[in-house]
Amino acid sequence: MAYSQGHICQCLTKIFSSRQDLPVTVCQNRRKTGIEFVTSVQSLAQGLSFHGVGKGDVVAIVALNSDWYLEWLMAIAYIGGIAAPLNYRWSFQEARWAMELVGPVLLVVDATCNSWWSILQLNQLPTLRTIIFLDDPPPGFKSSINVLSQVTIRKPLKEASSFGYVSSPEGIALICFTSGTTGKPKGAAISHTALIIQSLAKIAMVGYEEDDVYLHTAPLCHIGGISSAMAMLMVGACHIFIPKFGAEAALTSIEQHKVTSLITVPTMMADFISLTRGQETIEGGETMKKILNGGGGLSMKLIKGAIRIFPNAKLFSAYGMTEACSSITFMTLWDPAIKNPTPFSSKRFFLDHDTINKGGVCVGKPAPHVELLVRPCNRDVNHPTLGKILTRGSHLMTRYWDQTPIMTSDCKELQWLDTGDIGYFDSLGNLWLIGRAKDRIKTGGENVYPEEVEAVISQHPGVLGIVVVGVPHARLTEMVAACVQSRDNWLWEDHNSGFHNEGKYQILSERILQKFCKQKNLSGFKVPKLFIPWRKPFPATTAGKVKRDEVRREIISQCLIASSNL
Repeated sequence: MAYSQGHICQCLTKIFSSRQDLPVTVCQNRRKTGIEFVTSVQSLAQGLSFHGVGKGDVVAIVALNSDWYLEWLMAIAYIGGIAAPLNYRWSFQEARWAMELVGPVLLVVDATCNSWWSILQLNQLPTLRTIIFLDDPPPGFKSSINVLSQVTIRKPLKEASSFGYVSSPEGIALICFTSGTTGKPKGAAISHTALIIQSLAKIAMVGYEEDDVYLHTAPLCHIGGISSAMAMLMVGACHIFIPKFGAEAALTSIEQHKVTSLITVPTMMADFISLTRGQETIEGGETMKKILNGGGGLSMKLIKGAIRIFPNAKLFSAYGMTEACSSITFMTLWDPAIKNPTPFSSKRFFLDHDTINKGGVCVGKPAPHVELLVRPCNRDVNHPTLGKILTRGSHLMTRYWDQTPIMTSDCKELQWLDTGDIGYFDSLGNLWLIGRAKDRIKTGGENVYPEEVEAVISQHPGVLGIVVVGVPHARLTEMVAACVQSRDNWLWEDHNSGFHNEGKYQILSERILQKFCKQKNLSGFKVPKLFIPWRKPFPATTAGKVKRDEVRREIISQCLIASSNL
């Protein structure tokens, strides 16, 4: 059969031929060569077909990272099925809602969620025919639901010439759930073509190659983890698996397997730095060559810490979203091969943090496959080119699972997707983010984006965490309010507490932080009028995004009277 569109299983030919006896996956005590990996994928595909799973059928997976997980993703695609990875951190109710949305015929679980089968017996989903345990059914397991052991379906094929993968009716490879900060997450239908284009972008921008040893630090239920895994499969690299990220386990794997590449989010990098505090270097850190950070920008402190731990690594930052199959812009934060890089030169550059904070956060240039447009909205005198960030191209999702193909209400003929972010392009073509459109604060007729204010306040040495929101105000419509987590040995000044410091702590207060904002040249209307000490973790999604609405509701419930008097 001739394929006019891409298929993620096309990489199996390269893996089978070029890594025949070389390791492709390493997980605990299991090592699989290229031939063994491809054979396992084909055998799983045979079993799926034998049990009636075919083109367009949805297969849900909930498990920790492993080589088996990656094989299942490929096998489902092989027979034209659609994988729907579920977040293992979800409650059963959240997972049930997701399954009701996408209607899987089969559910694959590991020991993390092996109790779900009994619940499903009592609350049967109408579409679900089979539950499969990722390795083997637990001892004594009995159910009226058919349980299929992986052992019974792994009958190795003799040769690779029998590759006969097919595509789903719409060319969809997977349904990846967004981590919405409010309401229920949506299922983004991602095509084979989008995954291939995203992989090629990462290969081009980051430089992935077949000699790479890639550590899976991101969960395979998130688009960042999936898209990076696909890129590494396409170049024929070696995959190292740990069940889930932990700084200690990750550093052990880096040393043991001479890892050259991984992806992070800021909290992961902070964990690496915290664990290695006081060490000039770490064992195995010198083998790291490429680190791609997503899920938020790295602060200067985290960048310097990363350079200390991984001195030979090139640091990249990416901006993207699930609906765009992960990364749409890339930027090099640090390249050890370039001495004394000049900010914003034509070469890869190391951005000055103070420069970033004056006008948002720079996220670099679009990948070759991505078209970006900034459409002006609510003209801002400080940023006349500020607007909505739109994108289009083959990297976009096909649609939300229960909706028609994507198109925005105001750009139907152009097939643009509104990212929900506000930003602008500089004269060199770099995209700068100001904030989320839905999080915009309207105060006294002016627009304030919380991320811009947070970027400034987070530079204060006493601030550990900061979330800025707008709260109702009779005169201003909304007032800018900041919730502040203080660092250790910093005390929030409260004149009503009767506490005597006696020089034991450094002091934080509303007055001190307001003065700091002005010193950093933050416009007066953007400086928070209300600062609130926050002595617990900020509410967040499983992907680590702060739930601003929950923070806002708590502030209103606690401080509405105080704010109305300001």
